[in-house]
This record gives sequence, C-alpha cells and structure tokens, in this order.
Amino acid sequence: MVQCPNVSHVIQQETLDRVFAGLADPTRRGILVRLGQGPATMSELTEPTGMSLTGMRKHVRALEDAGLVVTRKVGRSRQCHLVAEPLDAAMAWISFYQRLWARRLDGLDAYLTPQRKDRDP
Repeated sequence: MVQCPNVSHVIQQETLDRVFAGLADPTRRGILVRLGQGPATMSELTEPTGMSLTGMRKHVRALEDAGLVVTRKVGRSRQCHLVAEPLDAAMAWISFYQRLWARRLDGLDAYLTPQRKDRDP
C-alpha cells in the first residue's frame, strides 16, 4: 500500500520554499524592511532604488507569490502591505535547526573537553 505524505508537512515545505525564494534577493529584502515601517505605494518603493516601476512590480509580485506582501488598488496607485506570518514560519524553521545544532555542538564540546585537559601541561 502506498502512503501519501502528510499534506500539512508538504504545504509547510512549499510555504518555506516560497518565503526563502522571496528573501533570496536583496532588493526584495529591502522592500520588506521598508514595508516593516508601514504600507507604501509602488511609487514610494521605487523612488529610493532608481528602479523602473515595471522592475519594482516584478519584485513585489515575487513577494506576493511568497505570501510576504499583499497589494490593493487605492485610487490610481497600488498600496503594498507587509504580511509577517510567513516570516514567523521561516523563523520557527530556522530556530529549530539552530537549537538542534547548538545541542550537537554542545555535545561535541563535552566530548572534546576531557581530551583537551589530557593534553594541557
């Protein structure tokens, strides 16, 4: 009998893939930093970068695909808002592996400490 993978686990992995893909570009990370200060229009995001509006739209679309940004039409402009929840999922994943490796390195240190004491004169 073939067992299906845990659907929740698969969805979580896909979410992490999209979040890390969104974070992979320095321009997109800069957009997230700016949106962390509050919502901004596409034009406001474009100004400090010198990038074209079309180029900025591509970056914002990648962040939307990652679930990190939502946009909505306000009059003649498009307002962008940060969505923090996917970042929380990424931080939980990073924290898990940080604790895992810290325990492993602590174990290695405990193993090596007696050996170091034997070598010290």
